[in-house]
Amino acid sequence: MCTERKPTRLDRVFARLDREPERPALISVPEMSRHRIVLLGATLAFYVAIVWAVVITSWLVRLDWQVMFFRPYQQWSEIHAFVDYYVVLGQRGPTAVMVAAWLGWRSWRQHTLRPLLALGVSLLLLNITVGAAKLGMGRLGPHYATSIGSNEMWLGGDIFPSGHTANAVVTWGILAYLASTPRARRWLSALSAVTSLGVGLSTVYLGTHWLSDVLLGWAAGLLILLALPWFEPLITRAETWILDLRDRVRERRTSSVPVPTAPVGAPVPLKPRPVPADKEVAAREAAAAAHSPRATVHQPAYLAPGPHTARAERTPVTPAGSRRPPHTDRITRGSAPTARPLAGG
Repeated sequence: MCTERKPTRLDRVFARLDREPERPALISVPEMSRHRIVLLGATLAFYVAIVWAVVITSWLVRLDWQVMFFRPYQQWSEIHAFVDYYVVLGQRGPTAVMVAAWLGWRSWRQHTLRPLLALGVSLLLLNITVGAAKLGMGRLGPHYATSIGSNEMWLGGDIFPSGHTANAVVTWGILAYLASTPRARRWLSALSAVTSLGVGLSTVYLGTHWLSDVLLGWAAGLLILLALPWFEPLITRAETWILDLRDRVRERRTSSVPVPTAPVGAPVPLKPRPVPADKEVAAREAAAAAHSPRATVHQPAYLAPGPHTARAERTPVTPAGSRRPPHTDRITRGSAPTARPLAGG
């Protein structure tokens, strides 16, 4: 009868976490293939088309005003609380912390800094490109629009493209970019696309962005993910430099540990002098003779030199005279006592 418990999925997960961290034998790095270059060119053309449609105040601007007058937050007010929380998935601070925590754990497990460095490079490119576009075009948002039907461009705003949407595309898309298997890459790509789509529509629902802002934000985030393989050599060099710097710091710390020295006045141990070959052979023979059973028994140091006999073989000797110590006031037997002086007068 089998009494062993069958391991569950949770047991397998914990067993995998308890394993020693190890670097995979082959980490697949996306390359700038022809397919990716075609997608990059198409996304760039879409980006330019959106900007041009807004600049010339085309049908896209009229659609923006129609959606704004529709006021989705009033039409579907029952989901307003949920959308307020869901739009946080596009904010740069909370999402960067969550994704950095996951990628940091992956870096520790795989003994590589590439996940964290790829996230840092993508966020840096996002801040530069999207920030420059926002400040350069200066479009006002729906809540600050000045005239109906205008494109609200170059009026000092910072709403075009949508930063929430672009950040959602980059932050959640970097997980699919760094996936280790094709299956995980497909699932994470679909999940990041749905998440960023929901974040963009949430900003339109709340009235903080035009619909064209969201479209341009999607294109801006996708451009960064598609162009990221061009920065892989830079990421590799940065990882090598950081690891070399870590090794140098460790060597400095180990070399700066003080070596214990003898106190002042303590005897300094002398090094043994080298012994010639012939003397060394003689010393070995003497040591071997000393340890042999026929070796000469040395007499104790407290005995006088010369032959010594056992105590039973010695001739008994009778001492002459008395063994008592001499005393001046004691009278010897057979002698006349001397007269003592009389005391008194």
